[in-house]
Amino acid sequence: MSLATGALILGLILLGSVAQRVAGLGFAMLVSPFMALVIGAHSGVVLVNVLSILSSGLILPRVWRSVDWSMFRWLGAFAVVGSLAGAWVAQLFSPAVMAVTVGGIVIVGLGGSLAVRGNRFSTEQRGPRAVAGLLSGLTNSLAGVGGPAVSAYAVLTRWPQTTFAATLQPYFLMIGVTSAAMKLVLDPGSLPATGWWFWGLVVVVLLAGIALGERLLRVVTAGQVRRLVIVLAFVGAAASLSQGLFELFG
Repeated sequence: MSLATGALILGLILLGSVAQRVAGLGFAMLVSPFMALVIGAHSGVVLVNVLSILSSGLILPRVWRSVDWSMFRWLGAFAVVGSLAGAWVAQLFSPAVMAVTVGGIVIVGLGGSLAVRGNRFSTEQRGPRAVAGLLSGLTNSLAGVGGPAVSAYAVLTRWPQTTFAATLQPYFLMIGVTSAAMKLVLDPGSLPATGWWFWGLVVVVLLAGIALGERLLRVVTAGQVRRLVIVLAFVGAAASLSQGLFELFG
């Protein structure tokens, strides 16, 4: 990994961790499409899975009291199934196909979450929970993004933002561990080779992003930040999709 690539990755991590702390999601949606462009779809998704584990793990102690553990267990059970299936499927396709998949999943998932605002369901209904967890785990393994499915679910059910943001931290931690572990078992060389210093810098940048996010919470609303996350994720997804299509048909 070159110095320029490492600096770009750290910048993306900083931006993603700020969004994750403020809105509860956004880290993978921001980082994954660009990571696919920088280091390739397969390695990029694995790295995003690992980085998501670190991000959510560092945020979780700060939001522990607001976590809805019942919702976490229900979503998580189906997400594990989706994560395992997605990790296996991800080994079957070329990097170009994965780049298209990364961009397509983010665009469709985010677009769907915006399009369903007119329909409301209750968080008590088990069917939507199961579908959201399964799709989130699947897309997390395939493209490193588990947020769009649960974001759409939150919009549908009017899940309160405070508990939504808190509950997603142990949720992303769990599906990140599941996806990364499965991929590393199937392909031990899928994680990009980096020095120990890189991971030290990653932790420092994550902590800085979390601290900055907590400051921003005092002056902006989570809804404002989530809208920004969606815009940036659409831009990154479009870039990843374009790159993959160019490699396939260019």
